[in-house]
Amino acid sequence: MAENKHQYRNPFLIMSGLPGKMATLVAETMLKQEDDFVVSTRALTGEGQPISCDVSGTPFYLCGPEKHEGLLSSMVNKNPIVVDFSQPDAVNRNAELYCKFKIPFVMGTTGGDRKSLEKVVVDSGNIAVIAPNMAKPVVLMQAMLEYAAQSFPDALKGFNLNVTESHQQGKKDTSGTAKSMVEYFNKLGVGFDLGEIVKIRDPEFQTRLLRIPEEYLSGHGWHTYTLKSQDKTVELGFTHNVNGRQVYADGTLNAIRFLHSKLGEEKARGKAYSMIDVLRG
Repeated sequence: MAENKHQYRNPFLIMSGLPGKMATLVAETMLKQEDDFVVSTRALTGEGQPISCDVSGTPFYLCGPEKHEGLLSSMVNKNPIVVDFSQPDAVNRNAELYCKFKIPFVMGTTGGDRKSLEKVVVDSGNIAVIAPNMAKPVVLMQAMLEYAAQSFPDALKGFNLNVTESHQQGKKDTSGTAKSMVEYFNKLGVGFDLGEIVKIRDPEFQTRLLRIPEEYLSGHGWHTYTLKSQDKTVELGFTHNVNGRQVYADGTLNAIRFLHSKLGEEKARGKAYSMIDVLRG
């Protein structure tokens, strides 16, 4: 695909995180919509990764960390957007580099210091969408809880919370979505510690007890939040179960379009948007 095609009319995208599963799916989804997106065939990857990979028949040439700065500096004049689905331990370092060149970015990678991520965007005058979950239905649920937390602070004071999150065995970190949901529940007065989140990664437990379909063991996100009154006479339950990854890829494309629409707005500079902002449009 020619990298200069529509490079100013349509988003020019640089992937970060190939050949990871989520980054690969996002790249595949973007390539299927080549009239809307221009995808660079040079991408960023982490240490110990191959120098190339194939995505839906398109070869991508992968630059390791020692080449990140050179690649980004060579592409600044194309007005790129970086789409980051790298490793959790790389997100803060990556964001600092994107902000050094004032390259806007969409970051769906979980982990890292989220407050520092937002601060580096604001301080640099860059612009980004940073979200631990790109799935619009789940984000809608987050928006509902955000509204409740803002409108009815401490409404659930005295309730006890239990949180379980199940993901594929290879997911190392605790779900960023679960962490953000806990923040809303705490604003409602619950007082739950993030360290109490139950993280499930055992495939046998997932199939036998949770009854997650076997074909989705390698890619799923099942979350349950249970609230009980202290006397156990009242119970509230919130659940969101996602099988596969396509819903996250589709939401990422929405985030890219949203960010691209903001690039010409001076007032948008120095802002780290969330997926709730994307939903609001």
